[in-house]
Parts: sequence; structure tokens; C-alpha cells
Amino acid sequence: MHGLYLLWWVQEKHVPVAVVATLLAAGDLAITALEIPTGWLADRFGHRNSLIAGAVTQAAGMVFCWLGEGVVGLLSAILLVALGDTLRSGADQALLYRSCLALEREPDFQRIESRSRSLQLVALVAFILAGGAIVERWGFAAGWMAEAAVSVVGVAIAWAMVEPPPGVDASAGDVDASPADARSSRLSALNLNVFLTLIAPAALLGATAGAMAFVAQTSGETDPGRMTMLVAVITLAEAMGAAVAARLAPSVRSQMVLAGLGAVVALAGVALPAWFVPAVVALSWLQGIVEPLRAAAIQRVAADHVRARAASVASACDKAAATIALLVAGTVPRLR
Repeated sequence: MHGLYLLWWVQEKHVPVAVVATLLAAGDLAITALEIPTGWLADRFGHRNSLIAGAVTQAAGMVFCWLGEGVVGLLSAILLVALGDTLRSGADQALLYRSCLALEREPDFQRIESRSRSLQLVALVAFILAGGAIVERWGFAAGWMAEAAVSVVGVAIAWAMVEPPPGVDASAGDVDASPADARSSRLSALNLNVFLTLIAPAALLGATAGAMAFVAQTSGETDPGRMTMLVAVITLAEAMGAAVAARLAPSVRSQMVLAGLGAVVALAGVALPAWFVPAVVALSWLQGIVEPLRAAAIQRVAADHVRARAASVASACDKAAATIALLVAGTVPRLR
């Protein structure tokens, strides 16, 4: 149902586009507020436990998306999904990085993160296409039933994960340096100057990509089949970008260059309506590249006991930027 939820709420539930944008922004605001507290909970009580709790909450949110009525039902669903996202956010990267450390494969983290993200997005494309086919053949109710079932499978996957033993803190210092070179300079707490430098480029790029994708998805008369294909192409572009990230260095410079390129692409898409959708796809590709680079850079400067919180700070900044961008996207004239 990824992407089709906009059609569900706007066309089937008859919620105005501006209201949907406002409620989605409220969900982003909730994520922003919950990111750091849930990151602390993950670091304190276990990253695996946080993933399990997030998966259960996500499943409940999908049921509310399906059965909820009106603005109250939509808001309840969005808040549940937001809580589920924040419980998983940060905990997944922290668990993967700690597992790499335990297996003495720390240099492989970025490659694994990039490839796993790419595979996840490719799988999401398959689910998007399947969801569109289900909705066109059997209706939205069947699509939401399948979505809820997939969420339950997510709970089982989280339950099957293993919490690695406490290990030595990751290296820190210059994110362009190798872990061995920086091992003598470790962060025992969040350094906002360092993290803001790492976080800002990806946050701005992601907010721009998300806002333009929202405009593209809510413009004109879009049927479920066309919406499915649009979202599938956008998601596949992000997956291709994530695959590229496996070959790049997690430096601040590379992230800033990608963000600058994204700004140029966004301006071109806004100035030339015929290029709008290609610009959305290109922005998604760039977003797919920059996010694994940032994940690797953050984990390499974070101490072991603040890994989830470090990643959560990044996600909180992402959502703060996305909230503003989505509110703007909800009020701009739609494309025809």
C-alpha cells in the first residue's frame, strides 16, 4: 500500500489533500519529538527489544490505517506508525554496526548497510507492484489486509534477531579517516557540532525529495495503477542510489556535493514542469546514495552506548526538515 495510502485517504476516505498533508506533517513532528527518547530506550534496554516493539506498533498502525475513520482515525494511525518508526530508527543501524564489530567486520558496515538498504527498496518495489495489482483486482480492503499480514511477518523477523554482546566503542574523530587511525579519539557523548555537519546535507535533500514526491503523487487524476508505477519508479531509483553508496567514502564533502546537486535538480524541476517527475526520480536516487554514507559516518564517531541515539538525532533532523517541506507541499498548486 506504499503510496496508495494517499489515494485511500483522499479518494476513498474523502480527506482533503491539505488535511492529509497537515496530518502527515503532524506524524513527522511526532517522530521528531520521539526520536531521541526512543533512541535512549534502545541504547538502555537493547536494540533488538526496540526493534520488536517497533514492529508490533507498526502492525497496529497498519490496522488503524485500514479501519480508522475520519481525521481522528487517520491521526491515530499516523501516530502509531510514527511511534513504530522511532522505536526502530537508530536501533537497526546500531544493531548492525555492533554485529559487525562483534564479528570483526567493522569496515564492511557501509557496504552491508548500502546493499541491505538497496535490497529492501527493491523488495519494496515488488510489494508496491503487488499492492497495486491487489487493489485494482480486489479493492483497497484486500490491499490493507495484505499490508497488515506483512507487518506481522516483520514482527517475526525482529524477534529472530540476535543482540550482540557489549563491545569496544567504535572509533571516532575525522569521518574521512579510517577506524584504525581515529581509534584514539572517541566520542562518549553526542557532539552536536560534528553531527550537525554530518546530518544537514542528507536532511535537506530528503525533505526536498519527499515534498516533491508528495506533489507528484497528489497532482491531477491519478488512478491506483499509475500511482503504483510512479511510487515504484521513485523507490527503485532510491534503491539504485543505495547500491552506488557501497562504493563511496562516507565523507562530509561527498554528502555536501550530493546535497548541492539535489538543489540544482529540484530548481530545474520546479522551473520546468515537464521535468518535474524526472527531477523527483533523480532526487530519490541522490537520497539513496547519501543516507548510507551518513549512517556509516555517524556510527564511526559514536560511542557504543549512544549509537541508537546518534542515529536518532539524524532522523529527528530529517523529520523536522520534512515537516516544514510537507506543509509547504500541501499548499502549492497541483500539477495538471
